Amino acid sequence: MSAEPIRDGQNVALVHDRLREAILRGEIAPGQITSQVLLAKQLGVSRTPLREALRMLQGEGLVLAEPNRRIRIAEFSIADVEQLYAMRVALEAVAISATVPVLTPEDIGELEGLMAQMDHYMRSEDLERMAGPHAEFHARFVAAAGPRMASTIAQLFDHGERYRRAYGAVYPGRWPQRREEHRAMFEAAAAGDVAATVERLVAHYAHTATFVISKLDASHEPELLRTAVQVVAPGAIEATYMTGNRATRRAPRRDAARARAR
Repeated sequence: MSAEPIRDGQNVALVHDRLREAILRGEIAPGQITSQVLLAKQLGVSRTPLREALRMLQGEGLVLAEPNRRIRIAEFSIADVEQLYAMRVALEAVAISATVPVLTPEDIGELEGLMAQMDHYMRSEDLERMAGPHAEFHARFVAAAGPRMASTIAQLFDHGERYRRAYGAVYPGRWPQRREEHRAMFEAAAAGDVAATVERLVAHYAHTATFVISKLDASHEPELLRTAVQVVAPGAIEATYMTGNRATRRAPRRDAARARAR
């Protein structure tokens, strides 16, 4: 983590944001145990706003309290990543169902622009700049669900990013598959096909989650994730061949009208 001090070391929001970013980006390793004194020194802040920032991060599940005012960064686990993606599948299916019917031509144009930005940055292997349009792309699909749901989904997205970064799910070599999945989501939404959009999003998340799970434990059977997928979008099981302990990709149906007729 950079030792550059925060300009306003008394501002709880700034301290919280910087520390949260360091955790999500892996600058502070999962499972690392440290002290408030050391963190305050690294960030160049006083301990009063740091304590409040840590309390907020504990509420989010990114930080765990240890004896003697020490803190531990939340570790990665199969249980956590499986619950995380099961929640994303369930919540975003509802949010998409509210959002796709009200997408305007301007929204569709902006989504296509975001895809172009993602592709540009991934072709140059600029993962940092790609993160912005990627987050915005997914946020556009859930925007009409209301601020409470959108806020929860955004937090889950960030927690998913922590796993994706750590286990190589955002590696440029995986981009052609991910680009195809984003394109399939976009085309279904542009056609106004809610069911196909949900199915393609769920398949996309199933690929990512099972990839990460395989890195944690290749023998693990993701029963909770499989159940969530089966309940929300059964077609995604077939679309990903989500059997055994991993999901493999099946080419998405590109014609939304044909998908509705099936």
